[in-house]
Amino acid sequence: MNAPPVDLDPTRSGDGQDDPGLAGGLARLQREVARDLERLMLPPANWTAGRMGPDGAPLIDVAIVGAGMCGIAAAAALAFKGLRNVVLLDQARSGREGPWLTTARMETLRSPKQLPGVAMGLGPLTFRAWYEAQHGAAGFAALYKISNADWLDYLTWVRRVLDLPLVSDTLVRRLVPGPAHLRLDLDGPEGERSIFARRVVLANGRGGSGGLFVPEGVAADLWPDRAAHANEPIDLAPLAGRRIAVLGAGPAAWDNAAAALEHGAAKVDMYARRGVLPQVNKGRGSANPGFFEGYPALDAAEKWSLLVYLHDVQSPPPHESVHRALRHANFRIHLATPVLRAVRAVGGVELTLGPEGRQAEADFLICGTGFAIDLAREPLLAGFCAQIATWADRYDPPPTLRRPALSRFPWLGEGFELSEREPGGCPAIGRVHLFNHGAWASLGALASDIPGVTVGAERLATRIAQHVFREDFGDARERLEAFAEPELESTPFFDRGSFR
Repeated sequence: MNAPPVDLDPTRSGDGQDDPGLAGGLARLQREVARDLERLMLPPANWTAGRMGPDGAPLIDVAIVGAGMCGIAAAAALAFKGLRNVVLLDQARSGREGPWLTTARMETLRSPKQLPGVAMGLGPLTFRAWYEAQHGAAGFAALYKISNADWLDYLTWVRRVLDLPLVSDTLVRRLVPGPAHLRLDLDGPEGERSIFARRVVLANGRGGSGGLFVPEGVAADLWPDRAAHANEPIDLAPLAGRRIAVLGAGPAAWDNAAAALEHGAAKVDMYARRGVLPQVNKGRGSANPGFFEGYPALDAAEKWSLLVYLHDVQSPPPHESVHRALRHANFRIHLATPVLRAVRAVGGVELTLGPEGRQAEADFLICGTGFAIDLAREPLLAGFCAQIATWADRYDPPPTLRRPALSRFPWLGEGFELSEREPGGCPAIGRVHLFNHGAWASLGALASDIPGVTVGAERLATRIAQHVFREDFGDARERLEAFAEPELESTPFFDRGSFR
């Protein structure tokens, strides 16, 4: 029997009908989406075999951790492949998924407004269609870039209009591999509980493969009263009247510096290792179907050469973020001035600055130092990270191209699945798919940014469908042999006893 679509939460998203609370334009657009889906016969009926988990409950086919942009795209692509026994799990409350209203402190997205968004090949699902339904074509033409709040509202609308099943306010604490499934230990409104899934997709954002990166010289005991990472929640109001040091000069560093100044910081000093900031965003130059479709087919040496190039050139901060900080006379950037050490001092933070080792002081430190790739630091992978293959296990680059930070990326299969370090050590590892920034080295920018997310979700769903069909082939063949819809019943040649 086919498995029914999963429904773990009675408060899941809507039923696919018009939401009476929507404004007229959005209601019409929702009907347009429904018409397109009907014409395309999407989503098809669930075709997977119904299996039972070790707890006696139906086994979920795919559990997706994270209901932000990548999670929504993954769930939609799976549904369009007829994989309906899927659930989205997110620790945020419904409508607050992702970083957009919490740790993302830019004023607008850094991507152009013309990008389709999580459209899955459907015009009515694009951001532009959603925006024009509310503000008209003239409103979209006048829009400079997409605000964070609008982007979150758009993603929430896509999730609801596609009726993707969401369990909110639920933290996935641990993954435990089993023989033909994974156990997910949850902590939510119902307390601690476990569910079982055949496959798990980690769509848990930029930090989902190692968390936040903090340089070695920054003392851990500065947290939480005297330091924060730029990608952590920060209460900016108490920073009014205080001296802020920002470590790093990437996009998040500039946006956090500007946000602190806008909340009344007395001064902000930004410290950058480089003497000259990066000038060109090479990521925009590679955001095209050639790279999206072709990068996964490159051999390891070709991938590595490109990874090293992009790693070394890095991307500049958006010019909007730079101008936003420069509007404040009490902002200063110190180029060619790395922070060698940051420790707790009386009343604040003491900084040791390179190259000459001079001292500086601040009341609070913000580390705009990005994300780490370190599978041992990801709680969902930590229990079996020693069994996971990384690039260090599979590729030995030439000495001039060795970059330890890149070697820590996981070595993934064609469908974003983890690989075993030693064959047979933990076969269930291949049931975990990293649809987050951890996929960059193996598959390119398909799970990191807006431009590649639909291509990535389609690849992910196709490969998962193949895996599930192989496992269910016996059931699929039985259903095929049992299929008995006679074609010639209305003709003189119908023979009830011969068809099967």
